[in-house]
Amino acid sequence: GSLVVNYPFDDDEQGIAIYSKSPDDAVFQKLALAYSKENAKMYQGSPCKDMYPTEYFPHGITNGAQWYNVPGGMQDWNYLHTNCFEVTIELGCVKYPRAEELPKYWAQNRRSLLQFMKQV
Repeated sequence: GSLVVNYPFDDDEQGIAIYSKSPDDAVFQKLALAYSKENAKMYQGSPCKDMYPTEYFPHGITNGAQWYNVPGGMQDWNYLHTNCFEVTIELGCVKYPRAEELPKYWAQNRRSLLQFMKQV
């Protein structure tokens, strides 16, 4: 995991980690930023320094394929075949947080979720 909003495309024709711009790239960036701006740690761009010291996401967002290539991913499939705009929101560096940490996750993401819903 990480702390980032990832948007399409997650795959590119070359199968390498390179920016893969969708026709609606500006919309996806706006949606991703709407979420990340309300989560201070995410927006800083280097949330998991202990685990991934070189990982950096400007403003807490990334094009999926630029981060790492995922051929056949659900968010790309839904976008291409159903016109559904999806982003993947990674909520933390720890894949399985402890139950007592969940209120902290809610506090960090409540405003982000509300801002994200306003984008509709």
